[in-house]
Parts: sequence; structure tokens; C-alpha cells
Amino acid sequence: MFRIGHGYDVHALGEGLPLVLGGVRIDHTHGCIAHSDGDVLLHAICDALLGAAALGDIGRHFPDVSPEYKGVDSALLLACVADMVAGQGYSIVNIDATIAAQRPKLSGYIEQMRSRIAAAAGLDAGQVSVKATTTERLGFVGREEGIAAEAVALIAKA
Repeated sequence: MFRIGHGYDVHALGEGLPLVLGGVRIDHTHGCIAHSDGDVLLHAICDALLGAAALGDIGRHFPDVSPEYKGVDSALLLACVADMVAGQGYSIVNIDATIAAQRPKLSGYIEQMRSRIAAAAGLDAGQVSVKATTTERLGFVGREEGIAAEAVALIAKA
């Protein structure tokens, strides 16, 4: 039995904050404004996995009002989510994700992101796809006010 989940996350950008995407620190002048480390990519992946397993969303399990999750490394959240999915009797087949950011250019970081995501989720890097796109200067992403990410995940009954 296969199940598919979809996740989406967005964060505003703030000057001087660290930018973390896919568990990788990105060299940039702005970072995501968030309670956790603001990793929109890992948050979207968490939501995709939780959705596939019908376990709700990331906010249900890791509330952004909890001091416990202040500044937390989102790779730890992804590892917890992967354990939750396994606890429901599912294995992760693959993850496919897209980051929408006008800047910085992310192509040089994609392989690191794939490896970091795979490690956190207990997968091989070949099971993880990460893509980056711009919005051609349209909308909040194009104006460099924020970054968005979407992900889909396929899980199978173990």
C-alpha cells in the first residue's frame, strides 16, 4: 500500500539572520525569520511525510510557541518525523522537493542538501530529489521578501 503526501512552507527573510535550507548553512545576507532554524525545505518535507501517514502537520507535533523548539535544527525534526512514519508501519520510498528563492543561487548546495536530508530521514541520497527555482522576480519570493518550498513524499507499508 502506497501513500503520497504534500508539504508546503514559507518564511519571511530578515537581514543578518542565518539561512539554512535542507539542513545546510547557505552563505547569504538574509535568513528566514522563524521560531526554529527556519528551514523551509525541511519543514515542507516534514509536512509531506506527516501528511502521507495521516499524522497531521509539523505545527501539531512541534509547535512554534514551544520553548523546546526555539532555534531547533530542523534536521532533528525530520528525523523525528521519519521515526513517526516508521512507527505507523511505513517506509519512505522517496522525497521530491523544490525551493523557490530569487537569491541566492542554490545549485552549488543541492548535493549537500540531498545528503543531509537522506541522513536525517534514514534514506539513501538517491531517494531524495531537491530542485531550486526562482519566480522570475514575481511575488514575495521574486521581491526577495521570503523563501518557499514544496515537497511530495511517497511512503509504503513496510
